[in-house]
Amino acid sequence: MLAQHEHQNHIAAKTTGIEPQPLLAQALRLQEALAFSGNALSPGDSKKLKQLSDKPLSKETVAGIQDILDPYCLNVIDINPEGRVKVERGAAKPTLIQGGWTSFLVRVNNDAGITAKLEAESANSGKPYHSPSFDPKVKKENEVTAGQIANRFLDIRMYTNKPMLPNLSGLKLEYAIVQIYSKDAGQREAEIAYNIGKGSQDIGFRNATHILFEAKPAVTVNFHIKDQDGSPAMASFVITDGHEQAAGRFKKIYPLPSRRLAASDEYPDFFFQPQIYRRDGEHVQLPSGKYKITFTRGPEYIPQEKEINVPAGAQSFDVTFELKRWIQLTKLGWFSADHHIHAAGCSHYDSPTEGVDPKDMYRQALGEDLNMAANLAWGPSWYHQKTFFTGKDLPLSTQKNVMRNDVEVSGFPSSHAGHIVLLRIKEDDYPGTTEIEQWPSWTAPILAWAKSQDGIVGYAHSGWGLEPQTQVDKLPNYIVPKMDGIGANEYIVTVTQNLVDFFSAGDTPAPWELNMYYHTLNCGFRPRLSGETDFPCITDARVGQARSYFKPEGAMTYDNYVQAIKKGRSYVSDGKSHIMDFTVNGQEAGVGESELSLKNGQSASVTAKVAAYLPAQQDTTGEKIAKTSIVFMPYWDIERARIAKSRKVRVELIVNGEAVDTTEVTANGEVTDVKFNYQFKKSGWAAMRVFPSSHSNPVFVKIDNKPVNEKKSAEWCLATLEQCWKMKEPNIRPEEKKAAEAAYDSARKVYKALIDGSVAGK
Repeated sequence: MLAQHEHQNHIAAKTTGIEPQPLLAQALRLQEALAFSGNALSPGDSKKLKQLSDKPLSKETVAGIQDILDPYCLNVIDINPEGRVKVERGAAKPTLIQGGWTSFLVRVNNDAGITAKLEAESANSGKPYHSPSFDPKVKKENEVTAGQIANRFLDIRMYTNKPMLPNLSGLKLEYAIVQIYSKDAGQREAEIAYNIGKGSQDIGFRNATHILFEAKPAVTVNFHIKDQDGSPAMASFVITDGHEQAAGRFKKIYPLPSRRLAASDEYPDFFFQPQIYRRDGEHVQLPSGKYKITFTRGPEYIPQEKEINVPAGAQSFDVTFELKRWIQLTKLGWFSADHHIHAAGCSHYDSPTEGVDPKDMYRQALGEDLNMAANLAWGPSWYHQKTFFTGKDLPLSTQKNVMRNDVEVSGFPSSHAGHIVLLRIKEDDYPGTTEIEQWPSWTAPILAWAKSQDGIVGYAHSGWGLEPQTQVDKLPNYIVPKMDGIGANEYIVTVTQNLVDFFSAGDTPAPWELNMYYHTLNCGFRPRLSGETDFPCITDARVGQARSYFKPEGAMTYDNYVQAIKKGRSYVSDGKSHIMDFTVNGQEAGVGESELSLKNGQSASVTAKVAAYLPAQQDTTGEKIAKTSIVFMPYWDIERARIAKSRKVRVELIVNGEAVDTTEVTANGEVTDVKFNYQFKKSGWAAMRVFPSSHSNPVFVKIDNKPVNEKKSAEWCLATLEQCWKMKEPNIRPEEKKAAEAAYDSARKVYKALIDGSVAGK
């Protein structure tokens, strides 16, 4: 808990002569770090800081920041012009939590302008300690007695993760964050000291203070979690001391996120998430007091809140949670999947080259009710995470929940041309390579190799690089994209070689993704849509934030999953709207070739079962999402589809990329039969969408047995191909450039033939 002040006379005197701009910048950074670590400033103080940031910079800015932050300081540190460190007691109330971490601020008056690393230490921690009272004539440094070992009840660390800085800035006044862990309960006195390097302690033992802490005892809170059918389940929990906000206090998240360590904790809780995941029968340690717990289990469930009061003096306390669904897709034959998650890299810990064990990711999948998850090894984590690759399901997998370790080609020489996902491969080392640097420098050879071993392949986070060079909201549009990213860029080439099985959607702006996809469908190519998150890179909120729902032919196995993705027997969704059993004149998407023959002008019946869920009243989070530009996260979310403040969403019929008809459904969780009648006058494809929340895979319609050919889309594709070559050619190795140039030239001929009508798509 970021402690409030104990009494006013501990608050340091005001420091003057400070430049307000860097101090304010640091205060805002500090506020962000505290909120991220689960120790936000009080609402009142956050409001005051916001008001200061909105006013012109002045002396009042400097004084106001000190008024806000000083009451939270455990210690005040003075660094004199000679670089000596003196420490005094601050104003914060010295309250700790048994078995947990507590954050405090530290005020630093830096008269020396030092930019060294500020270190905290204590004789009461288990770490080596350079005590100011150490006498080398008496005993060896760090030699301890049995009594001193018993007196080691805490751990202490400076918090220097982003957005904080690892070293002092050199400003005359700044603030830092110190975090303290207590293994004991009750009153404990500790010696807290600080230094900026060996020999920096002030004379007279003044670089340390003795503080009497009160450590609140922890209680083992046992979770009993039941799914709606009464079966035991894994679920997601956000635990806060929300009840105390009414008394003017601030919210704290338990366990403290910034000190969660998946590798060492009893449960692998991730520091970058507010939530934890617990299975029926597991527990969490909490001090006595009142808590608000928000619990759910993925987007098919309704988030609920439960208030608990953990009694003082108890050793354990039992709490029951009964989950509530608004829909259960498995009963309707549909299963959820995320084909792109990672156990390492990006947000994963201080060692992204290692990350966590895939079994820790499996807990996340269970807690978000994902039936199928592809855990992908990639560049930064390649050499460690590939040790988990077997070409088989993770041994923890069950008939209801499956995880497989596969590959994303990211951080490899070809990455400039687009990251690619390889699913169900049997061998994960490209032929003739032992190191990442030896892999091809463009994507086509890798796609062909993966498909040769019966894998299915597609481009990841498709929208990166597909942003139109001129901002436009229309979909489809004909503005050539930048082609300067790592999404479905070289897709514009390889799709003409029939090397692409699926096109990823859900984790980049929907207009960027879908514009490319629509144009290539309009040229007769037939990759299918598949949903992904790229957790925890593009989003570290949760796995399955965007996902696919697939209907397997037979049992729910990894083989049947990838076949469903390849055939388009699936749809993309944020999990809050669903387009099931999409058909055109009875031809269901993903069945056979998803192809239907009609005569010119023949009317067709287009049907689907649609279900959606929105809270009856839009909350502040939903309102914020709805008002935020679609180019900002969350990219796919049903709140963007809500019609004004109603509980309705639009369902659109899409033909050759254009919305040709629309209807409305109430997002109350009920399954609604949606039907359109449409006269097809030319060949193409049809799909349904709730934009940008869900999108069906297409049904391909041939009129009088003629192929699809939208000339304007072919022209767009040709221009985009030229832009792609311009951007990617410099990064293709000289020895591979001839083959790449030939592939680009072949694609160029395909698009030109489509434009002049000498060759048409399927």
